[in-house]
Amino acid sequence: MIRALALVLGLAVAGCASQAADRAAQPPAQGREALPRVVSINPCVDAVLMQVADPAQIAAISHYSQDERATSIPLEQAQRFAATSGTAEEVVALAPDIVIAGSHVAPSTISALHRMNIPLIQIGVPESIDESSAQVRTIAAAIRQPARGEALVARIDDAVRAASASSAAPPGALIWQGGGLVPGDGTLASELLRVTGFRNLSADYGLKQWDVLPLEYMVAKPPQVLLSVGAHDRSDRMLGHPVLAGLKQQIAVRRYPEKLLHCGGPTIIDAVGHLAQIRQTL
Repeated sequence: MIRALALVLGLAVAGCASQAADRAAQPPAQGREALPRVVSINPCVDAVLMQVADPAQIAAISHYSQDERATSIPLEQAQRFAATSGTAEEVVALAPDIVIAGSHVAPSTISALHRMNIPLIQIGVPESIDESSAQVRTIAAAIRQPARGEALVARIDDAVRAASASSAAPPGALIWQGGGLVPGDGTLASELLRVTGFRNLSADYGLKQWDVLPLEYMVAKPPQVLLSVGAHDRSDRMLGHPVLAGLKQQIAVRRYPEKLLHCGGPTIIDAVGHLAQIRQTL
């Protein structure tokens, strides 16, 4: 099994080297240097690439972006591109000039990229709007599209300003995922709540940056607004609990799509717009 895997990887690496040599032998596009081809193995990076890259630059995106439950971009857009699960064999076979990934990459993939001298950039989960903007600029610079990166950052800033609200008594809110997981202070989600006129109540319950809030604690001290992530019906065991149903007159329960929770970049535009609409209905 190990020998077979090594043979497959060896063939993929050889093919990658051959493709790279073929590209090197071809003259660059007239009037400018050819733009680097990129493979993304992170759905949040995919969303940024859709905004800042030429489509021809995108050799492949993450398979998560072609999954309706996980994508941060429209499915019809994602389906225009090849997708990989991020394995070494898949990535090196595409002969990219650069690979952009999240914080966690399989050691075998890292090793294969090093052997092929393919740069790897890892983008973590941003904890603020400023950190997200810095990541957009990093991605745009890596693919030689800095102007498009700045344009995206400007659109994000404009959306945040348009959605901003202030109040002497902002409504207390919680973003509540299945199982009771809540983003607390020091997360991008918490900053988006603040700028759109809410107060994240996670600290009031003694929660950490990402922590679990048991149903009993929320019932004892209900928030004004509960932003439920995921299912918005009885299929969510905690949201459909009879005890919580008795508090519907005290709590404004609103849906918060999961695709708005985990990514920065252009996702911020949709997230602040969604939060501003909720704020206006209260």
